[in-house]
This record gives sequence, structure tokens and C-alpha cells, in this order.
Amino acid sequence: MVQITELTHRQGLSRPTADTPRAGPADDSRETTRRTRHGHVDPAYTSGYCSHMPDYHDDLRLAHVLADAADAATMERFKALDLKVETKPDMTPVTEADKSAEELIRGQLQRARPRDAVLGEEFGSEGSGPRRWIIDPIDGTKNYVRGVPVWATLIALMERGEGGDRPVVGLVSAPALNRRWWAAEGLGAFTGRSLTSATRLQTSQVARIQDASFAYSSLSGWEERDKLSGFLDLSRDCWRTRAYGDFWPYMMVAEGTVDICAEPELSLWDMAACAVIVQEAGGRYTGLDGRPGPHSGNAAASNGLLHEDLLSYVGDNRG
Repeated sequence: MVQITELTHRQGLSRPTADTPRAGPADDSRETTRRTRHGHVDPAYTSGYCSHMPDYHDDLRLAHVLADAADAATMERFKALDLKVETKPDMTPVTEADKSAEELIRGQLQRARPRDAVLGEEFGSEGSGPRRWIIDPIDGTKNYVRGVPVWATLIALMERGEGGDRPVVGLVSAPALNRRWWAAEGLGAFTGRSLTSATRLQTSQVARIQDASFAYSSLSGWEERDKLSGFLDLSRDCWRTRAYGDFWPYMMVAEGTVDICAEPELSLWDMAACAVIVQEAGGRYTGLDGRPGPHSGNAAASNGLLHEDLLSYVGDNRG
């Protein structure tokens, strides 16, 4: 048995006891671990990637430092009248703030983690090795351009193991909302403004689709994937639907304020940070094909209790 490391009182985060309840069942896939009532890793649910639980405290602290730098850069240009906006080949916008934030993060990673690889939305892939940082400097660039405060910097660390790459650290920072969320494998998920001022996240315990709050981004992607019928059926059967979009619905799932969300087309940098936060909050994060983690080019996230129901409506195996 291996003792799971928890964030300490010295860092301002409460230590859960052996009897602390989780708000939903953990994903019993290879992407997560489960604890016994004594706080150890249950061997029936070990991830299969390694024989011990690494300590990601330093990586999590670094992610906060990176986010602080990115927040300063993006907020400085938010709502600037002379903001420079270009159109990328995929017809999506990119601003000078996207580029400068990613450059700042890459520069700090080069100094702090020179052996780690980096993948970013604006400047692609650099380096190789078992550890790779995934960066979306501004998730929600269209909102950023229009002055809508719902955008965030997404930072994740992925590690390679026997079962493939998995996200082990994730941070989402939305400075215009004055919000930040983060998680690390085995350490739980939290929200707050810093490691010394945080609240632990837990997903909801809603167990019926009829009682569920469902969040999504838009209708067009579902129609393009020939999944609009299932999407509309789910929308009708749910208690409530809202199109929050981008990173926010996944953070709401982790907080327990939304129960399910899904998107039909995403990139790795859109998903890696969100995946580990949802999972560490007690939820499940898969592709529409049911594959755990941020590897399918699309996403389904839930409190865990509703995941199979969610996939029955919008999953790839829907009849």
C-alpha cells in the first residue's frame, strides 16, 4: 500500500479525514485512483501507470506562478482599444495577448523545467520526454476580443506511463472573473485565489437526468457530427440547460453547480487541465466514445453518477 500525499495545513488547505465523503463515485477507469477508508490507494483501482504516487506539490506551485504571470499579461490588454487581433488558418481569432501569455509561460518553463516538453495552442510542440506541459493561453479568445469576461488561461502537466499520457496537474485561471481552479493527481481539486486561500471542490450527487443541469457551448458542432438529435433529446429531458461555453461548464461540474456537460469538438489544450480538475473533484471526464481522459477530440464530463446516461444521449455508441 502507498500513502497518498495531501496538501498540508501549512499551505492553507484542509486535510480530508478518512471519513470525508466524496460527492460522487470516482471514475473506475485507468485515469483515476480510489482511496480506501484509511487513505491508501486501493490496488483494485490503481491507475496502472506507475507503482507509486508521485508528489506534484512543486509542479502545482509552479502552475500558480505561471498563471500569475499570464494573468498579468492578459488583463493588461483586456478591453484595450488598440488590441491586435489576427485570424488563424482555422478561421479562429488570436490576439497579441494570446501570444504574449504563451511566450511568458514557455519562458518560465524553460528556466524552471528545462527537460519538460511543451505543447501550446499558439506555438505548437517543443521538446520531448515523459513530462509535457499543455498550454491554452486564452481559452475563450472570442469572448476576450469582445470584452466578455468569461475566458481563462489553462495550464496542465501530462505524464507518460504504461497506459499512455495522462494529465496529473491542472490549473484554470480566469482573472476577469477573479476565479481560479486547480488540481493534482491524488491531492484533490480546489478553487480560490492561491494555495493559501482555497476551498475543496466536490461534484454533485444528482442521480437522475430529469434533475440534472446540463451545460454546453453551441448547437453547430452537434449538427456537424450528426448528433443534434441526441443533444436535443438530452436538453428536453434535463431539468435545466445553459450554454456557458469554454472552460466554465467543466469547472461548474467540479464545483457541483452543474451536473453534466459535453462538447463535440475540442483540442488537447482545451481539455487537459479541465480533465484532472473534474476527476479530482470526484467526477468523470471522457470522450464521447467513453475513453477516459482528454484524448478523443471531444468531451463528456459529469458528476460520475450521470455519466453513462450522458453518453447514452450524445455518445458515439448511441443507437
